[in-house]
Amino acid sequence: MKTTSLRAAAFCAMLLGLGVAVVQAQTIAIQAGRLVDPAAGTASTDQVILVEDGIIKAVGAGLAIPAGATVIDLSDQTVMPGLFDAHTHMCLNVNPERDGGNYFFTSLLDPTGYRAIQGVANARAMLEAGFTTIRDIGNAANYADTDLRRAIDEGLVPGPTMHNAGRIIAPYGGQFQLQQDKRDIGNPEYFYADTRDELRKAIRENIHFGATFIKIVIDDQRYIYSPDDIRFVVEEAALAGMKVAAHCWTEQGARNAIAAGVASIEHGTDMPDEVLQLAKDAGVYLVGTEFTEMAIRETFHGLSDQEIHDLHQQFIDRLRRAHRIGVPMAFGSDVVFVKDGYTRGTLTLTYLDNFIEAGIPAADALRMMTTNAADLMGLSAERGAIAPGLAADIIALPGNPLDDLLALRGVSFVMKDGVVFRHDW
Repeated sequence: MKTTSLRAAAFCAMLLGLGVAVVQAQTIAIQAGRLVDPAAGTASTDQVILVEDGIIKAVGAGLAIPAGATVIDLSDQTVMPGLFDAHTHMCLNVNPERDGGNYFFTSLLDPTGYRAIQGVANARAMLEAGFTTIRDIGNAANYADTDLRRAIDEGLVPGPTMHNAGRIIAPYGGQFQLQQDKRDIGNPEYFYADTRDELRKAIRENIHFGATFIKIVIDDQRYIYSPDDIRFVVEEAALAGMKVAAHCWTEQGARNAIAAGVASIEHGTDMPDEVLQLAKDAGVYLVGTEFTEMAIRETFHGLSDQEIHDLHQQFIDRLRRAHRIGVPMAFGSDVVFVKDGYTRGTLTLTYLDNFIEAGIPAADALRMMTTNAADLMGLSAERGAIAPGLAADIIALPGNPLDDLLALRGVSFVMKDGVVFRHDW
């Protein structure tokens, strides 16, 4: 039996144990009233999707449904590939009532085991919201993200297909301000690596303990990684076939990362048009994590209302300019906070407002959340579209997101690897 089939079977058994309705059969026929192709930005009507053993076997109008197939009638729904979030933190819940909204304190208060359990809840919520693939980009204590990915892959818990960064690599101090008497605080959240030997060791330990890509922080201290430093990381990671994601908050950090050939710039808050053009020319993805005002308020405590508004507008302006210039972009949220009335999945979907505010066409936003993200993660040959030979990661919703992007908040059907996780009717 194929590995995909084993995982699907285990996943199915687990969901049944939780009381979740599951449709699993050798052949599944999905009748789609409207089928969206995000890569083309178009939709076709009255399509049939045939799924076998978790893989899409055929797509088209008028396809014959095999005898004995399980039929899922979505003829009054819009069907499309599952969504991607290319910048997530499943194993980090910052809670203002408990840790003052400061993830430095969160990392001290919450041990790895508890972080992994938070990850289970967050991963389930992401899948329920329609995110079938995610890139978890660190801040997971001592490899809770690896443990979560393994549990999802083995069908122990429900969640999106997941790539994970392991421990974040950064110059001394990482993203924290330490004190002389407690120099090691921040480990194991980060690897503090300043020499080539330290960088190599951090990369290899991450690979050994299950990371699937490398995350580095370029510039959260006054000293930042040089282009040569970053290039060394890129080349060392490439020996294991792994990509590098670079956290960049400053213009110089982004310049250094682009010159060194990283796969993606994370955040890229301060990128003038010249630097955005450099990213486009180099084929470096921007995962912009454009924070909503609510996200800024919950994530960056102590800012005034005006500062919150100004930072949000800086993100929106950079998103608008990056789109105009044609920088390759993938959607990433960077949600780390908890808020009453929301799950991690529904919080992530609040970021759709940014695309609308920036004037990004819905078709382009959908590509960032599917096709582009699959390309960045090296998954285009496996998932990210509804086409023969790809994994059956499929969602459905009543509205048409090509007309109204906010329709994505109405996801009512989720299939991952051919297993139905959610079906609301």
